[in-house]
Amino acid sequence: MSIGEELSDGNEEYKRQSSTSAPFIYEEDGTLALYFKMGAMQSQMLVNQPDFLMLGYTRSMMGFLLFNKHPRHIGTIGLGGGSIQKHCYRTLPHSRISVAEISPEVIALRDRFCIPKDDSRFKVFCEDGADFIFRHSNKFDVLIVDGFDITGQPEQLCSQRFYGDCYNALAPNGVMVVNMPDHDSRGLLARIRLSFRNLVVVVGCEDGDNQIAFAGKGNALAQLDGGFKTLPRIKQHHTMKFS
Repeated sequence: MSIGEELSDGNEEYKRQSSTSAPFIYEEDGTLALYFKMGAMQSQMLVNQPDFLMLGYTRSMMGFLLFNKHPRHIGTIGLGGGSIQKHCYRTLPHSRISVAEISPEVIALRDRFCIPKDDSRFKVFCEDGADFIFRHSNKFDVLIVDGFDITGQPEQLCSQRFYGDCYNALAPNGVMVVNMPDHDSRGLLARIRLSFRNLVVVVGCEDGDNQIAFAGKGNALAQLDGGFKTLPRIKQHHTMKFS
């Protein structure tokens, strides 16, 4: 469901559940940050450079460019402050970007974070990420999974069924990128490996404990035969720490 459409019953239920944990913005020293609760930053932006990727995990997730420099269609689960989405919109002008975000309260903050308006290349859907993935097949060249709420990673976005649906939603030779909390990365990685026939590589983040998993469909990770550490760094600030 796109932003302009009436919210579904599921999203109305989400609004009721999140009434005491609405997202909020904190601004300091030229930065804007999105929180669900104090101590749990979801996104951060430089006010005078909104497309810059401030957080290390977002730079690591851009590692999908090592496998596909010119994706036709990028699907993303979780909007937050839109760091990766708006960066892709500005730097990958030939890519379409589709975003699933369950919280209308988060979507309502998109202008504060300079997230692009919906157009022919960019569209935000107010929808549960699991439902969004389930209704697509062979669609995305890149699929970025970064959906969190106040409790952490929702169960429906890290189940075995979900990762199987992600595999089906990818186009041939597509790549899924998952932001995995360090405390639960082992369990999540086991499910991802099962759904993706063990075609998975994990990297770390230079400024945090989260792990980033790259899972490939078909021949997406074929160039890893030469060794992942030998691949060139992505230009600009897309550096990665290899685990």
